[in-house]
Amino acid sequence: MTDVETASTATDTSATTLGFGVDVGGSGIKGGIVDLQTGQLVGERFKVLTPQPATPQSVAGGVAEVVEHFGWAGPVGITLPGVITDGTMRTAANIDKSWIGTDVYDLFGSALGGRAVSVLNDADAAGMAEDRFGGGADVDGVIMLLTLGTGIGTALLINGTLVPNTELGHLVIDGKEAEHRASSKVKEDKGWSYEKWAGKLSNVLEVYEALLWPTLFIVGGGISRKSDKWIPHLTNTTPVVPATLLNTAGIVGAAMAVDAGLRT
Repeated sequence: MTDVETASTATDTSATTLGFGVDVGGSGIKGGIVDLQTGQLVGERFKVLTPQPATPQSVAGGVAEVVEHFGWAGPVGITLPGVITDGTMRTAANIDKSWIGTDVYDLFGSALGGRAVSVLNDADAAGMAEDRFGGGADVDGVIMLLTLGTGIGTALLINGTLVPNTELGHLVIDGKEAEHRASSKVKEDKGWSYEKWAGKLSNVLEVYEALLWPTLFIVGGGISRKSDKWIPHLTNTTPVVPATLLNTAGIVGAAMAVDAGLRT
């Protein structure tokens, strides 16, 4: 069965439980149909390459291509690698700087035929998904997601409610941004062992603890797949668990956002 056939059949039989999310990254635009009761994708995700340069119009065309692949006619949630407030893109990471100042709702609403859309930061979407369906499922209180990669992306949720655009990877700690101290890229660039890097990350987490008193840290990014090599070396107080949704978290969170009518 093709992705389009899967979408058509599922939409006909259980549309009220389904949503659609698109996760825009620096290298790929990925999307799929999401079962909003389980957080699982219905069928396979579909991906197109992020156009270069990744301008607003070219990326919007890629998002439309992903949506059209599934024959999806309903609302669409979309993640972007940047801060979005009042519907306007304020920063742009791994996409063209022409995004800054763009009205994302006008852009995607036009590209997708005027349907309802929600647009949010990619780390925020992943945090929403992990909070409900992943490492934070059934955990109350303040949950913080960190995506460890080239930088440190963050999402903060309080009893399931998102506090958008936290960008705590840029928090300055002892004169240096957190992501310049403890991202996985720093580990690779410095050639640190997992144990040494865990010490650097612990220092960052301890600052977050002192400011936010979280119940749980959820850590994503590629290095989370090897969490058994470094989580045991962490010395901060708050429990730390690896993300479980991995490459689907952004898609799932985007679908959750539009289902909830979230507008950042």
